[in-house]
Amino acid sequence: MAEEKTLREILKKIKFSDDAQVMKQLVDQSIQVKVRMGYIRRKIVVMSGKGGVGKSTTTANLALAFARAGHTVGVLDVDLNGPCIPKMLGVTGSFEIRQEGAIPPVGPYGIKVASMDFFLTEKNTPVRWKGAMELSPIWLGMFEMNVIREFLADILWGELDYLIADLPPGASADKPPVIAGFLPELDGAIVVSTPSEVAKTVVRKSIVYAREIGIRVIGLVENMSGAICPSCQTPVPLFTEKNEGCEDIALDLDLPLLGKIPFDSQIAQACDRGIPLPLSHPTTKLFDGMVTQIESFLEKRTVSIGIH
Repeated sequence: MAEEKTLREILKKIKFSDDAQVMKQLVDQSIQVKVRMGYIRRKIVVMSGKGGVGKSTTTANLALAFARAGHTVGVLDVDLNGPCIPKMLGVTGSFEIRQEGAIPPVGPYGIKVASMDFFLTEKNTPVRWKGAMELSPIWLGMFEMNVIREFLADILWGELDYLIADLPPGASADKPPVIAGFLPELDGAIVVSTPSEVAKTVVRKSIVYAREIGIRVIGLVENMSGAICPSCQTPVPLFTEKNEGCEDIALDLDLPLLGKIPFDSQIAQACDRGIPLPLSHPTTKLFDGMVTQIESFLEKRTVSIGIH
């Protein structure tokens, strides 16, 4: 068997035409990120640490709720390998490329969306990383980091009240610090979990990790908080017999529990079709209530910072 190549050997074979130009490009992008983000009042990430808890569903519906409240909203789909925000918001098309930057497609209520999905030619096309990135997971991580930086630097977000970043599923330990580094003005994170003990165990670690790297956690969203019976519309336990929720995490880690979203086939159908839930739907009102709590949290933080 041929001896496995080390990263050091790979790096020796990679030649940059001009290292100074590479560094200049990174510096220019960093400056451009600050310029673009200067037009955005609030930046929030939605994360979990556990896959399959409905993080993207939460992101999409929060974006809709903020927009319904009269705010201008943008959504950054940071799940580069499995982008789904465009599908959930019913956004199609591609970036309109101009000399000054790329204009993102617009969805319901004027929500602007940036996603890798807009670069894929067909719905079944996977995201493939070519070139040196295939040789090492380190190169893959570096390439993904550059894509996130370019999304923030090159996209003409314009003036927004809120930019919401949907982080990838699972632990994805590199993404929160990357986002925090690119967005030093990051207002905080909303963490999503289900009542499952397995999910809660992982989510606890994710919250502690976020705090350790300097990300303020705004609150916790409990998704799939029981199921709605399609016949009688009565909530029934989904994960535990007593339908125990995420109150224990919120209490132990001193976090507000922003809301308990039931598992409802209508929510799933709305995301599958890319059509917002009706304004009269109970879950729509739950997300509207979350927005009120988030705004209150951020305003109190702003006043506190101003005082100090």
